Amino acid sequence: MLSTVAALVLLFSYRTSTGAAITPEVVAVGTAPAASAGSTVYTGDVVQTQEGDVQVAITVADGKIIAVTVPIYPGGSSRHEEISARSIPVLVQETLDAQSADIDSVSGATYTSGGYKESLQSALDAAQPA
Repeated sequence: MLSTVAALVLLFSYRTSTGAAITPEVVAVGTAPAASAGSTVYTGDVVQTQEGDVQVAITVADGKIIAVTVPIYPGGSSRHEEISARSIPVLVQETLDAQSADIDSVSGATYTSGGYKESLQSALDAAQPA
């Protein structure tokens, strides 16, 4: 009987990873980064992937990317939201570090990473002087 009670306690105390959501602090959903004095926002193309659409917006000041948001990203299911919640912050940080679209894909988020990089490149192209 003691082992049954112990098993039930362990079972009910187990925490699952389902229900993960993207917090507004990590990804500004539906908005582009705000432009401050001396900065400009460039929005990339919406890229269609097998997992859903992806769009990247960057804020550039003095030729440097100072902010990145992803207003459109794969969602609609807990699986897609979990992948986006895990991969997008990594992709954003890599973008800020690399200052280019030459970044690594996130393992397990191949389609999201590819769409992100393609949209990012179109935003960077728009930021280049004509």
